[in-house]
Amino acid sequence: MLRRALAGFAILLLGVSAAIALHLATAKGDTMFSGKRPDNLGLKDGRLASCGRRLNCVSSQAEPGDAVRYVEPIPFKGGAAEAIAAARRAVQAMERSRVVREDAIYLHAEFRSKLMGYIDDVEFTFDEKVGLLHVRSASRLGRRDFNVNRERVEALRTRLVS
Repeated sequence: MLRRALAGFAILLLGVSAAIALHLATAKGDTMFSGKRPDNLGLKDGRLASCGRRLNCVSSQAEPGDAVRYVEPIPFKGGAAEAIAAARRAVQAMERSRVVREDAIYLHAEFRSKLMGYIDDVEFTFDEKVGLLHVRSASRLGRRDFNVNRERVEALRTRLVS
């Protein structure tokens, strides 16, 4: 009896795995792991959205004492147009990225994970007064990101300061 139940469970698990693999292999756009685009993206009073208590988000506008969520802003010499253009080029040079929105001082991009199609939202805004490019990178789904967002910001930083 136990053997039959285990065999049935194994068959069910294989079926679900096959269905997910088929879904991912044939999906041309969003997958079931894409998540819905957050409605808090963009600038509000000149600032990017807060990470709040999320563990899968980093921001240069988080509290500097917050070792989990804070990343240094990116220094940039030049004007807003040059900073946003440089951010766009850095984003486009990375795999599975797509610029969604861009204006004079703001850029929003999406990064899709290779295997499951998870989407992370990355935003930039330029503070011309102090010459800093602020950045926020956050996963749409899940609780943790295993430092994927922090590593992405550091890779973008390397592209922008080189």
